[in-house]
Amino acid sequence: MITVGIITVSDRSSRNEREDLSGPEIRRWAQAKEYTVLKEAIVPDEIGDISQVLRDFSDEGIQVIFTTGGTGFAPRDVTPEATLAVLEKEAPGFTEAMRQKSMEITPHGMLSRARSGIRKKSLIINLPGSPKAVRENLGFIEKAIPHAVELLRGTVGDCGSV
Repeated sequence: MITVGIITVSDRSSRNEREDLSGPEIRRWAQAKEYTVLKEAIVPDEIGDISQVLRDFSDEGIQVIFTTGGTGFAPRDVTPEATLAVLEKEAPGFTEAMRQKSMEITPHGMLSRARSGIRKKSLIINLPGSPKAVRENLGFIEKAIPHAVELLRGTVGDCGSV
């Protein structure tokens, strides 16, 4: 069983001014994979708030933590900075794959500043803020997630045999 945490980063959604559509998209994807969504949060575009929830989810042992939103060029987009503040190791392959595959769909894919990495035994992955982009990007990386979780659990010793 893989456990998931979902953090939506949005000023408007955190103030209940706009419905969060991307967090529920991640939840649907996770449930279809038979992963267990343990926690969800909606936070404003503030580095301290985002970093704190990332730390909290990781400290609780959630295996895969997805953020959605705040990865672009807008002045308040600070999710990558908040993520980098808590990561112990980066895992650039996830973000490189998402950026590369996204650019095959739209040149705007190169505008993503998303980050991915590890804190304790949690894999943290920044996703875009739109439901369509969430679906697409999860599809690009979904096959690598179970093996990444096994590695973080310490249940796989030899990657060459997989």
